Order: sequence, then C-alpha cells, then structure tokens
Amino acid sequence: MNTRIRTRVPATLAGLVTLATAGGLVTAAGAPAAAATVTCNSPVWKVQFFANTTFGGTPKKTACDTAISENYGSGHPAGVSLPNDNFSARWSLTRDFGSGGPFTFAAETQDGVRVYLDGVRKIDLWKNVSTTQKKSVNLTVPAGKHSLRVDFVAWTGAANVKFTYTPRTSATVDKVKPYGPSGASVAYDRTAHAASLRWAANKEMDLAGYRVYRRPSPGSGWTRISGSGLVTATTYTDKSAPATGANFAYEIRAVDKAGNESGGTADLYITTVDRTAPVGPSKPVYSYDGTTNTTTLSWTPNKETDLAGYRVYRRPSPGSGWTKVSGSGLITKTTFADASAPATGASYGYEVRAVDKAGNESGGSTDIIITTADKTGPAAPKGLAVGYDLWQATLGWQASENAVGYEVSAAPAETGPYSVVATTTAPGKVRVAAPVNTPRFYRVRAFDAAGNPSAYSEVYADDGVDRTGPLAAPTGLNAVVRPGSTDVHWSMAWPAYEDWDNGGSYRMYRSPGRTLDRTTMTRVTCGWDSDSADNRGNCNDVAKRQGTHYTYAVAAVDPFGNEGPLSAPLTVRVALPPVTGLKATPRTDGVFLEWDASTEPDLARYQVFKAESYDDGDGGTIWLAHRVDYLSPSDTSFLHGSEADGETVRYVVVPEDTEGNLLDFDDPALNWVEVTELGTPPVE
Repeated sequence: MNTRIRTRVPATLAGLVTLATAGGLVTAAGAPAAAATVTCNSPVWKVQFFANTTFGGTPKKTACDTAISENYGSGHPAGVSLPNDNFSARWSLTRDFGSGGPFTFAAETQDGVRVYLDGVRKIDLWKNVSTTQKKSVNLTVPAGKHSLRVDFVAWTGAANVKFTYTPRTSATVDKVKPYGPSGASVAYDRTAHAASLRWAANKEMDLAGYRVYRRPSPGSGWTRISGSGLVTATTYTDKSAPATGANFAYEIRAVDKAGNESGGTADLYITTVDRTAPVGPSKPVYSYDGTTNTTTLSWTPNKETDLAGYRVYRRPSPGSGWTKVSGSGLITKTTFADASAPATGASYGYEVRAVDKAGNESGGSTDIIITTADKTGPAAPKGLAVGYDLWQATLGWQASENAVGYEVSAAPAETGPYSVVATTTAPGKVRVAAPVNTPRFYRVRAFDAAGNPSAYSEVYADDGVDRTGPLAAPTGLNAVVRPGSTDVHWSMAWPAYEDWDNGGSYRMYRSPGRTLDRTTMTRVTCGWDSDSADNRGNCNDVAKRQGTHYTYAVAAVDPFGNEGPLSAPLTVRVALPPVTGLKATPRTDGVFLEWDASTEPDLARYQVFKAESYDDGDGGTIWLAHRVDYLSPSDTSFLHGSEADGETVRYVVVPEDTEGNLLDFDDPALNWVEVTELGTPPVE
C-alpha cells in the first residue's frame, strides 16, 4: 500500500464553501462543497477537483485558492475524496488587468498542465511524466478584464503543480502606461489651509504608486507637489498652495514599476483661503500745520486687485507701541489728516498699512516723523497745603511734570477775586504775608518752558489762625549745679529768631529720674536770675531736692503760645545721696563712726560734721555744726578724738562728688546720729 502525503491543501478543502480576501487574509463561511455554489472574489482562484482526467461530471470539491502551488506527493488532496491516481483539478479566475502590458506566465507540473488566457491556450505540458516539467511564456495581456484557466491532471505517481503570472517591469520591455486613477475627489479645509485628495486604487498588477500635481487655475503649467518619491496610499494632503485666495487645480497620475506614468485624473479645483497681506504702501508725503496741530499724509495707491482700503497708525518717537488713528473703518482714499496728536512739543511717527478684502493687513510704510507744536501746559499741581505762622502763610505742593515755574494766587473768598501773591521755580515752601485770624483762599498753577499754564490746583481755604510752633528745638543744653539751685543753659537756632523777636519765649520742663518722662514732667518756674534772648537762654531751677537725678528739656514758644519741639534731654544730679548705716560709738579716746560704703561712681570724698547744742537765750536749744575732717572715698569709718566729758553731740558723714556737689549739712535728707560721750559733764 502506498503512503500518500499532501504538502499543501487549498484553503477550502476542509469543507469551506465561500472564501474571500480581507486585508490580505483569507476568510470563509463553511458548508459542504457539493451543497452550494462557490463564489471566489477576484483575484482569488476558484478550484474544482474531479475524480477523472477529463474534467467530466460533477466536481468532487469546489473551493477558493489564493495561489496555485500544490504538492500532492503520491496521493491526492486532503479533505476531498479522490483516487490516488487519475484525478484532475481546474483553477479559474477573471480579473481586471488595468492597462495590461507584458507578462510572464510560468508553470511547473508533474504530470500535465495547460494554461489558457481568454480561452486561448498559452502553455501546454500535457503528458504523464516521472519528473517535474517547467515552461514560461512572455506575452502581452491586453487592457481590461481577462480570464485565466489552469487545467492540471495527475495520471500516476507523484503529483505537483505550480503556476504564476507576473508583470514584466523592465523599462526596456514595458512601454504601456497605467490607466489614470479613478474616483478622485478633493476637499479643502479653510481653517487648516489643507487640500485633502482621495482616489480609487488602480488595477494594474505592476503599479508602483502615484504622483500628485497642481497648477494655477486658469493656467497650464503642472507642478508635481508630492515630492521626489511616489505616494503609495490613495490619499494625499497638500498645505503648500499659496494662501492668496486664488484658484488651483489638482490631478493624480499613476506610475508603474517600469516608470510609465499615466495621464492625469479629471482636474480637481479649490479656492484657497486668502492669508496673504498686500504690499506695504509707499512712504507717505506729509505736512504739519502747527496752528491747527494737524498732520496731513498722502501716498501712492496700491495695485492689488482685492485691495479694500488703508489704515493709518501713530506712535511716540522714540517708541514701539503703534495706535490706529484712522478709526474703526478703512480709508478708501490715499490721504488722511490727523489732529489728535497731543500738542505737547513731542515727536510722533506715522505709517500707512494696506488691507485687502480678506482682512489681511500689510506691513507699514516707511515711517515719517513729525514734531507737534507745544500748546499743552503741565498737569495742575496737587497736594496744596497751607500753614499759618507769624503773620505769614506757608504753602507747599507736589511738583508737576515738565513745570519750570509756579504762580500762587490768593483771595478773600473762594470765588475771588484772586491776585498773584508769589511766583517760584520750585514747589517747596513758599511764604506770603497774610493777616492774622483772617480767612484766605489759595490756589497754584504751573508753567512749562514754553509758557503754557496748567489748570489751577484745588482751592485751599485757610482761617489765618497761627497753629504752628517754632520749627527748631533749642540745642547745646548744659547745667551748673549748685547747692540749692541748678542753672540750665541752651542755644537757639535761626528759625526761632522771628518768634522771639515778635514776643516769643522758652519753656523748660523737668522730670525726676535719669530719663525724660513726658507723662510726669512739669514746667519749671525759673528763678530770679534767669535770662533769655533770641539765640540763647538760661533758667535757674530752685524747686529740687539734693541728692536726686533730674532730667530737663527746653522748647521755644511763639507769640501765640504754640510750642516747638523739645530739645534733647539733659540729666543732672543735684548732689550725692546721703550715706547709709551710720553709727556712732563713744569711746574713752573719742567717738568712733562707721557707715556703709557709697556705690556712687563719682564719689570724690567724705566730709564729717559734728553738731553741739547751745542755749538759744529764749529757753530753747540750737545745734551748731562744724566740719571736723575730710576723708578719702575708700573710708567707711572714722575716730573723732575728743575729750570724754559726757556731752551729748551729733555727727553726720556727707559724700561729695567730683564736681564738689554735696548736700548742705542742714538738708533734711541727711542722717544725723546722736551720741553721748563717755565721762561726766563739767559742772557749771
């Protein structure tokens, strides 16, 4: 028994009835082959199997096959009931060859094969052989649809068959142009400025691709726009057409592998969106009328056929911000007059731009520069303020830009009449004479270098009441401290001279302690030997306690009682504080005194006083004191040698500072100690 091998099975031999190509793949729906008519979509082959060598009777199987390339070995096709020998198969199809051209038909077989084109036999290898026989034929296939049929017979032994038909693509052989593409269309996207072309695929088997051409319409010069290569898809998008609002025509041409190019498709037309601006106008001719502040421009008309009009722009010169001055509409003439430039003496540039009917605006013409007449004054001064002091009003205000001078006017009523009371080149303090306690109204205006005045400032109403104290504070405070009084001296700067000369004065304040406390300070009533002048002063202060720190400050006062700023403070100490812890111990050799050491940094020495009692002649007693010694600042004890006579006496130790200040021995702040000496008082 022979072993039968099938090395390739047609696609439908497993019971498929219909089979078609989809995206290069074979798809089918199944049913018994003998039960229905089989339809195979071109260029898929329809194959029929017969159990004889004459192709007679009903086929044992009908199926679809994408290629003829079978090797049945010593058996028969799988999936179909056929004898091992003496069976046959017939492949057939009808397809569109497009424009046709030269082809090569090639067959290989064992045993017999015959190939037919439109029923005409082209290859005939029809005999029982023991080895594979081959044959190829070069021929020309006419344009259009044609049928192919391949008959195969397996008589005995091994069986195989193969057939191909391929275009001959050599440029020396193939001189047949492809058909021009069909079904071409174009759609234009005005937003994206893109022409999208589509067409149906060509039928030629040797098709290499397509080329896309464009020309102006009307016009005859075609330009290939699809690049140096070929388009292999059946779509193409063009964004390179000039966006000028012009008409263009497109056509697509097919190209085969031999380089033959078809004729073009029917022309496809678009009108592009207009995004191309006109040419900028020529440099305008201009004139400037300083009397009316009017600039007049004129220019040569543009030549564009779709011109809609012009716009005129202005900017400061130098400067970069252009402003349209010709209004919201377009200028249809070639002249324009502008009287809106500020008449400030500044320079301005002008340019003209053309606009087409699609709204595209050209670049500007060459700039022309004009300088306006200066007829504009500065801005009105702001921030006018008035202060009254010593029969004079002092005015100040903010500077106005470009102002070189100012004029001050005053009136007894807000509505006038106003008269000029001062002129100045700066907005600083301006003083004008004014009656005291009399309302007046003031206003200011500025002038520029050309003499143009500004508007008046807001009116300032002043009541003429002097609420302004001297502007300067006394300086250079110093003091002479004596037992029982302190003399404070100061100097006065120039701004207070007027106040003094017109009845001004000074006030001195004092607060206890080492710093000036405004909440506790009191005004000092100066003693009999105080003195003042316009540039200096002194005040004798007697209302104080020795041994205490005081801080002084002085202010100048104008004739109306307005007080100026306080001077820098001056701190003084009347005298050192009394010693503490004083004790007196009687001894046979005198009285021994002890006390606590003073911590004052400016202690110079101690003075020791002794007091003795006497009859005052009126039945009373008086104590008379005298100094008994000076001691160093490091001493804290002292032995006063005296006769031990049983007398009662008193002692006190008084610290003295480096300036010689010390408390009077009768100052109530001193701590006297009383002691009775040893011994027996003498008998009188």
